[in-house]
Amino acid sequence: MGTLVNGTIPAMKCPKNVAMMKTTSNGVFDGESPLDFAFPLVILQICLVVAVTRSLAFLLRPMRQPRVVAEIIGGILLGPSALGRITSYKNSIFPARSLTVLDTLANLGLLLFLFLVGLEIDLTSLRRTGKKAISIAAAGMLLPFGMGIVTSFAFPEASSSGDNSKVLPFIIFMGVALSITAFGVLARILAELKLLTTDLGRISMNAAAINDVAAWVLLALAVSLSGDRNSPLVPLWVLLSGIAFVIACFLIVPRIFKFISRRCPEGEPIGEMYVCVALCAVLLAGFATDAIGIHAIFGAFVMGVLFPKGHFSDAIVEKIEDLVMGLLLPLYFVMSGLKTDITTIQGVKSWGRLALVIVTACFGKIVGTVSVALLCKVRLRESVVLGVLMNTKGLVELIVLNIGKDRKVLSDQTFAIMVLMAIFTTFITTPIVLALYKPSETTQTHSSVSYKNRKHRRKIENDEEGEKMQQLKVLVCLQSSKDIDPMMKIMEATRGSNETKERFCVYVMHLTQLSERPSSIRMVQKVRSNGLPFWNKKRHNSSAVMVAFEASSKLSSVSVRSVTAISPLSTIHEDICSSADSKCTAFVILPFHKQWRSLEKEFETVRSEYQGINKRVLENSPCSVGILVDRGLGDNNSPVASNNFSLSVNVLFFGGCDDREALVYGLRMAEHPGVNLTVVVISGPESARFDMLEAQETSLCSLDEQFLAAIKKRANAARFEEMTVHSTEEVVEIIRQFCECDILLVGKSSKGPMVSRLPVMKIECPELGPVGNLIVSNEISTSVSVLVVQQYTGKGPSVVGSVSVPVVETP
Repeated sequence: MGTLVNGTIPAMKCPKNVAMMKTTSNGVFDGESPLDFAFPLVILQICLVVAVTRSLAFLLRPMRQPRVVAEIIGGILLGPSALGRITSYKNSIFPARSLTVLDTLANLGLLLFLFLVGLEIDLTSLRRTGKKAISIAAAGMLLPFGMGIVTSFAFPEASSSGDNSKVLPFIIFMGVALSITAFGVLARILAELKLLTTDLGRISMNAAAINDVAAWVLLALAVSLSGDRNSPLVPLWVLLSGIAFVIACFLIVPRIFKFISRRCPEGEPIGEMYVCVALCAVLLAGFATDAIGIHAIFGAFVMGVLFPKGHFSDAIVEKIEDLVMGLLLPLYFVMSGLKTDITTIQGVKSWGRLALVIVTACFGKIVGTVSVALLCKVRLRESVVLGVLMNTKGLVELIVLNIGKDRKVLSDQTFAIMVLMAIFTTFITTPIVLALYKPSETTQTHSSVSYKNRKHRRKIENDEEGEKMQQLKVLVCLQSSKDIDPMMKIMEATRGSNETKERFCVYVMHLTQLSERPSSIRMVQKVRSNGLPFWNKKRHNSSAVMVAFEASSKLSSVSVRSVTAISPLSTIHEDICSSADSKCTAFVILPFHKQWRSLEKEFETVRSEYQGINKRVLENSPCSVGILVDRGLGDNNSPVASNNFSLSVNVLFFGGCDDREALVYGLRMAEHPGVNLTVVVISGPESARFDMLEAQETSLCSLDEQFLAAIKKRANAARFEEMTVHSTEEVVEIIRQFCECDILLVGKSSKGPMVSRLPVMKIECPELGPVGNLIVSNEISTSVSVLVVQQYTGKGPSVVGSVSVPVVETP
């Protein structure tokens, strides 16, 4: 253990004279501890790092912080600032002799991560970048860079008493550290807040990309000047060699990989040989820049930037991103944490330097960005948000600081100060942006006059003849490939007859959770609509689930338009509601959050978050909603092809608007020649109905009777059965009797004297209502699929973007 200096423990280092560890042990039964050997110890270190960082990420999730904040904090906690002060922990878990292996794995992960970052930067888009983004990037880079240079003279490294050969590199490192923007972290924050595809997001991303490239150039300059060289010509040779490397890559790399990409057809698996060639090229580029004297990550970054964007690069990302982001990259954070000792920040002068750095970083970045943005006629609030977004540091800041620490340009105290600045500036980004900016205010809102005057179907049941003749539009949501077959059968039945299918339109949305993966961000970047999903007619951007659904739809005469919605599960209901409103749909169908296991005859909860999604859609939808509880509807042998299609449908009608909507939807399905519809009207005795009327003071029953009378006159394809019941036992028996069908349609909030008395022991799924809960519970032994329907009433709010606003139903 190192000696105490000023009462503090020095940051952990890997001395050159420490003996290397053997790789594997003979086991505890042979008297050997696994912690004394490199391989079992690195396994324990990786598991510990992943457990700590993921736990912190879970705790910070309610504050919508990017995972990089949790990973930086986790690395500090595992280092000498917290747990590293425990001697037994430091000597057993992170002994000095093990750090070489851990540092090698961490730098390998960092090299591959910088390759992924380079893949996110599209040179073609940068060439088309307007003067606005270029001006904002320049101002957001130059002002904080200049202020960083001035601030550097407050640190002892820039004083005349320090090493003169390190003064110039230190000044450049400080300028770069205060002016850099973390492109990858910024993309994830924008995607999380659904700003990535807005005008503000596009400007931010273009400016951050330009900022990133310029920062790497300046960092390369600082690195070339920071080495221990005997000749002043060595930095010049390093710079010239680096420039020659970049030029050679520009001339050679795109041609090679374009040739490989042409040999890998889109939609086909990428050959193993081509993947190996690509990754070996990245490693060789890293070796080349390391041999030049810059850093291995520069070569990987250049390869990523020059790599042709398309299906080949997407396949590379999908193959390595989980290993890099999940296991290797967190090791880099713990290595940074092992070098960070916050206890070195002592005294008023040291804490004053920390405050100075934070103020300078925020002031320079925000003021520089806001000033130019206002000159470019960007509104004040958007300009401030843009400045806050451009102030995001994150991982790129850590890379700059670690290179400076390894080159002995930054002291332990300065390194700790700069790491805390990086955490602070990244942490404040999300809450400030959420407080200042609402993306939906610049997109579609429901409060406008045009919205109030716009007419379209918001439910299946309509009284006006003009609305009846309007095209019926349905939005179908999919969670996984298991939802394809049952949803496709529902859509084939809903299309009705050959005369009505022309007035039927289906939109299909695949619900995908936004993650920290680079591939998830790349998918979001392909969205072209302002903050909302983009409906593509082309298939090349579709997910595998959407391709399968489109292929299944070709078996019938149902035509679909598809989209993949990528959002956090906590806010993905906004995408559903916004899409339903923008496409003027009358009905949204959601899959149940539980999956049916046919062999065990029971439900299995796969993703409980989807239950919350269904509830929020029911509360905020601008149209009617149905929840499909599939219990083998897609497993039967009935084909979807129109000529051979058959489906038996039963509707349970107790009363109320939801039951009326379910009945009208069933009648729409009955227009299909392959659908057999039975409507079961369940009513109580006259005395019970009279009591309910007096209690509620409403004409609900008379409305239902008028509705049924009108329906019976024109519903020739349906069979009606009226049942009068006197007890809940009779209701349960009737429900059990009519469960012998393919699918059962029920209302969510059925009205009637017997509904409130149904023997449901526990309502586990309130989104299904009392009748739906009874059918899916163990009270009724059946495996029928159920479609629970809620009619749009115009009383609830509707979510557009991230704002809940009232909806007024058009007359």
